Amino acid sequence: MVKQILQRIHDLCLVLGVLFVSTPAFAVAETAAADPGGGKPWWFWPIVLLVFCFILGIVAVLAGVGGGVLYVPLVSAFFPFHLDFVRGAGLFVALAGALAAGPGLLKRNLANLRLALPVALIASTCAIFGAFLGLALPVNIVQICLGAVILFIAVLLATSKNVERPTVTKQDAIGKAFGMSGVYREETTGEAVEWKTHRTLLGFFMFIIIGVAAGMFGLGAGWANVPVLNLLMGAPLKISVATSKFLLSITDTSAAWIYLNKGAVIPLIAIPSIIGLMLGSFVGVRILAKAKPKIIRYIVIAVLFFAGLKALLKGLGH
Repeated sequence: MVKQILQRIHDLCLVLGVLFVSTPAFAVAETAAADPGGGKPWWFWPIVLLVFCFILGIVAVLAGVGGGVLYVPLVSAFFPFHLDFVRGAGLFVALAGALAAGPGLLKRNLANLRLALPVALIASTCAIFGAFLGLALPVNIVQICLGAVILFIAVLLATSKNVERPTVTKQDAIGKAFGMSGVYREETTGEAVEWKTHRTLLGFFMFIIIGVAAGMFGLGAGWANVPVLNLLMGAPLKISVATSKFLLSITDTSAAWIYLNKGAVIPLIAIPSIIGLMLGSFVGVRILAKAKPKIIRYIVIAVLFFAGLKALLKGLGH
């Protein structure tokens, strides 16, 4: 347990170190010159953001969603930050969580490399394109698209029913060629569960769209990875969730470097966000045993509907 905590702290320090060293200084100067904080002192918004993200981290765990999918719509809606800076920080928020969870999931044989690497190559390549596209488009167009995507995510969360162990009668040729199958041990029953995938080509196509969306909006992609891997390709739910978490560490890294290189990642925004969300996640895990996640999930869906509508209206100039 202590070793896992130290590993997570080490991964977090790596991400924060990259932010400090690699972020161009002119980006901080531009943000300060714009004075978006309404005359507040420079330390005011980072502290508020830290507290806000701490609460967000707790809610994300209880609702069973990634912090990245809540971060971008809510922070862009309620904080006076430019959307580009929020999207850049959102990618690092999702990346920090993925780096913390990835090694443990691989050791437990839940995150599957043969399943992850082909789709990661597709998604990460498309995430680079999505990042360039998101930074090139006018902010109001991105706001409208973001609002539409957030509303879609809310509908997806409200309607999708994940399947613990989907039935796959026959594996397709592409999935067999890539070796997308395996065995994992179900700890609750002690049994060895065999699994394989199907509809692989359609899954690859969906990861093109997921990659573009992840890079363009800085949302991470756990909200889409799990349904595609589980419902479409037929991977068991545990394998889908774990592989999705590992996927984020590859997909989000590709897009994050584009935002970093363009000066769209501000340490005063990104670092309080990452620390707050990760601390909130630790607390959320402890609360999870006593809470009623289903109620929290419905609250999150309602909040996403609100945030999506707000982004849509902001993009339309209302």
